[in-house]
Amino acid sequence: MRVVIVTESFPPDVNGVAHCAQQTALHLVRRGHDPLVVAPAVPGSTPPGPDADAPCPVVRVPSLPLPGYPQVRVALPSRRVAAAITAHRADIVHLASPFVLGVRGMTAAARLGLPAVAVYQTDLAGYARTYMGAGESAAWRRLRAVHGAADRTLAPSTAAVRDLEAHGIGRIRLWRRGVDTERFRPALRDEELRRALAPGGETIVGYVGRLAPEKHVDLLAGVAALPGARVVVVGDGPSEPGLRAALPGAVFLGRRTGTDLARIFASLDVFAHTGPYETFCQTVQEAMASGVPVVAPAAGGPLDLVDHRRTGLLVPPDDPDALSEAVASLTAAPALRDAYGRAGRAAVERRTWAAVGDELIDHYREVLRERTAVAA
Repeated sequence: MRVVIVTESFPPDVNGVAHCAQQTALHLVRRGHDPLVVAPAVPGSTPPGPDADAPCPVVRVPSLPLPGYPQVRVALPSRRVAAAITAHRADIVHLASPFVLGVRGMTAAARLGLPAVAVYQTDLAGYARTYMGAGESAAWRRLRAVHGAADRTLAPSTAAVRDLEAHGIGRIRLWRRGVDTERFRPALRDEELRRALAPGGETIVGYVGRLAPEKHVDLLAGVAALPGARVVVVGDGPSEPGLRAALPGAVFLGRRTGTDLARIFASLDVFAHTGPYETFCQTVQEAMASGVPVVAPAAGGPLDLVDHRRTGLLVPPDDPDALSEAVASLTAAPALRDAYGRAGRAAVERRTWAAVGDELIDHYREVLRERTAVAA
C-alpha cells in the first residue's frame, strides 16, 4: 500500500504523536509498504525529502511555534499537503491526531476520493480548558468535523472511545499503542546512576513527560516532601522554571531519549504520572516495560494500562494527597514494588509495535475493502 501519514508532529519532536507516527512509518516500511510523511517544519529541518533519521520521505510544511510553548509547532496553510498526497499516488491517508494539518489532509483526501483513517491521540478539549479556561465546545466541533469525515477513527483507550462517542463521533475502533520491550527492560537498571540521583539511598520516584500546565506536574510537591523519597523529573517545557521552585530537592534531568531514557526508567523505584488528560499515556507503558510500578490518575488511558493493586495504583485525578499517599505506600513496601513491577512487565510484553502495526494494516485493508464494496 501507498500510505500518506499526515501528522501534527514528527521527530525531532518528542511526544506521543511524533513517536507513534514514526513507529507507524517504520513498521509500514518493514512490511514492504510505501509510506510518506507530511509534518510541520521545525527549525533546521531538511527540505522536502527524507529527513536524516526518518524511515521514509518526509514533506515538511511551513509552521510557527505555539505562543508561550515554542516546543509545539503549528502548521500554516499550505498546498503541499494535497500536492504530496497526489504525487505519492496514495491508496489511503492516515491522519495522526488531526486538528490543523490533519484537517487539510482530510480535505485533500475527500477531494481526491481517497479513504482516510483518523487516529485520535490528544485530548484537545482538555488542553483548551487548561490553557484558555474555555474553548472545549469549539475543540469538539473541529474534532467532529475531521473525524466525522474519516472512514474510520482509531482510539487508543476505552476512555477515549467513550469520549468520542459521547460527542457524536462514530465509526470508532480501538487501536492501542505499542511499546519497545527490547529498549525498555528491567535489565537496564543502573546502580551507579541510582547512586548519583539518590546518594542517600532514597526511593527514586520518577516523572517523564512534557513540563506543561496540562500535565499537572506540580502535584508532585507532596511526593518531593516525603521522607526518604527523591523525585526525578525527565522532560522540558514552559512549566520548568515554576516546577523547579515547587519541587525543592527534585532532580531535573531535562529531555532524554533512546537508551539513555530507558536506563533512567529502569533505575526508578516508582513511576508517578500526574496528567489527567491522557488518551493513552505511553510513558506509563514504558515504565511497565521497564519493570517499574506505576501510580497514575484514574482517568483516560491509564485506566486501561494500570491494573490497580496488581501493576500499580490508580488515584483520583488532581488529588495531591492521594498521590502522595500512594507513593508513600510503595516507598514503604519494596517487596510490593517488585511484585507490581514484574506484573507490569508481563502485562506489556506482547504489546510490541510490530503487533499493533499489523493491527493498523488490517484497519487500512478493511477500510479499503469497504470503499471498494460501496463503489461496486
